[in-house]
Amino acid sequence: MVRIAAVGDLHVTTGAAARLRPMYQRAADIADILVLAGDLTEDGSLDSAAEARDLFAGLDLPVIAVLGNHDYDRGEEVVLAEMLTGAGVTVLEGTSTVVDTAAGQVGIAGVKGFAGGFTGRAVVASGEQEMRAFARHAATTAQALRAALEQLDVDLRVALTHYAPTRDTLVGEPLELYPFLGSHLLGDAIDGEPRAGATTGADGAHGPGTSDHRMSDEHLRGPVPGGRRQVTLALHGHVHYGTEVGVTPAGTPVRNVAAPVINAPFAVYQLPEAVRIG
Repeated sequence: MVRIAAVGDLHVTTGAAARLRPMYQRAADIADILVLAGDLTEDGSLDSAAEARDLFAGLDLPVIAVLGNHDYDRGEEVVLAEMLTGAGVTVLEGTSTVVDTAAGQVGIAGVKGFAGGFTGRAVVASGEQEMRAFARHAATTAQALRAALEQLDVDLRVALTHYAPTRDTLVGEPLELYPFLGSHLLGDAIDGEPRAGATTGADGAHGPGTSDHRMSDEHLRGPVPGGRRQVTLALHGHVHYGTEVGVTPAGTPVRNVAAPVINAPFAVYQLPEAVRIG
């Protein structure tokens, strides 16, 4: 078995590293890998970035992260990623990494992701130019996750995002916020499923990817060699008032590890069963 500790949405501020570090030093005693699902900083400032760096530097287990939307607030996301990387954290953005464990190789593919919504409650942007740009970015980031997953030839695959890949874990949030918390395209990428159809708004109107705004099937899907890939577990944050447990449409287990949801410094999941053990 493999044990993955996971948390997102810590939003660290001044003094957080000194206060929280003893909790994260414990992770090496009970987990094989620590993954961070974005929004590590409060506002993307370099002061907050330094706290995040000091919190996770030199822990005695692999630490894998994606950034979240708040980590981009100040436009310093590249510097933040470099600070974390210099401290030994592997930061993913449309990329993947492989961790060797006693139970086999674990491949983790990560991307921040993007909003866009889910079937029946998707964003409908105003204006053709904005609609095209929104749809293109949502599709591009999902395609990046799909490509990163495709590169992994390992015993266990894990998908790590900040935005949610399923509406299951949004339950508890106001319905009007659903389009801004995640995207069905991320779920499709995790499942390896093609999506050539429309994105439909809550009122039934077609949104990005339909009619004159339809993007090519190839751009939305990416290559799907050999049928649907198998992802053992998908982890995300961003949804502070949501639900921990969900699945993608094809049944891939999804866990929302936003700190307010798991109500712990981190949650520990045992793979391949994807059950929480701590």
